[in-house]
Amino acid sequence: MDSLVDGNHTVVTRFVLLGLTSNILLRVILFVIILCIYLVTIFGNLSTIILIRTSSQLQHPMYFFLSHLALADIGSTCNVTPNMLVNFLVERNTISYFGCGFQLGVAAFFGATECFLLAVMAYDRFVAICNPLLYSAKMSTQVCVQLLLLSYFAGIVNACSFGTCMFSLVFCGPNVVNHFFCDFAPLVKLSCSDVSIPTFVTSFIAGFIVWVAVVVIAISYIYILITIQKMCSTEGYHKVFSTCTSHLTAVTLFYGTITFIYVMPESNYSTDQNKVVSVFYTVVIPMLNPLIYSLRNNEFKGALKRELSRKILSL
Repeated sequence: MDSLVDGNHTVVTRFVLLGLTSNILLRVILFVIILCIYLVTIFGNLSTIILIRTSSQLQHPMYFFLSHLALADIGSTCNVTPNMLVNFLVERNTISYFGCGFQLGVAAFFGATECFLLAVMAYDRFVAICNPLLYSAKMSTQVCVQLLLLSYFAGIVNACSFGTCMFSLVFCGPNVVNHFFCDFAPLVKLSCSDVSIPTFVTSFIAGFIVWVAVVVIAISYIYILITIQKMCSTEGYHKVFSTCTSHLTAVTLFYGTITFIYVMPESNYSTDQNKVVSVFYTVVIPMLNPLIYSLRNNEFKGALKRELSRKILSL
């Protein structure tokens, strides 16, 4: 039962998720690929969190924020990927009205949290490179906790805005969502009520969060570039470059995809293109982040080698 009759209207109680494709062979192939990506994502991010928590070499603010970035990646992929995998195996994948709202809220929460965490990590690199003598004071444990709470607060605000606006919509017609998870844009297309205010509220809050984060990242890296140009030591230049490259790579991937999905006009791309980019944003990037930070960071690689050597010797 996907709907109930309420007066003169049929109220939708469940949504049907179309998923990525209807081709049976392609579904099997995608199921295997995305299942492997999902397992690698969970393993990689959990390993990152455990290594940062156990290694004395990684007890710095940058790795403190990185561990929470890994946690956000786990939450983001666990919110979307299991349901996507089910979609490949069943002919008709449905989700309840409240389940859809919950999935949308969780996606909005982790998206905004990761957005702010990347900005906080950029600020951390700015302080470390431009004000190294004041780093321990400016990035004390208290300050780090406050910045972390600010990131989670941004996530809560974004989740509440998307969740509230979604539940304010009235669905009394088609219930087929042309997506693999409950994203706001395809849900708005199904609503039979006025969507102008919910669309404006979600766009404003999400846009404000992204705008603030981008400004912080841009200003931080402008000052970092100015500081790098003043460096006389080639060794110091390469050290700074190596510590910033991994973060810049993660920032480029994350903001590049959310700009395509949420900032560019919908007329510039098709629904299928949107779904492909959404897969990259919700499934692939959470897998890539631990690889980016581990392969490009000598300190992280050194800590990983030491922990592995210690485990092997203990066996």
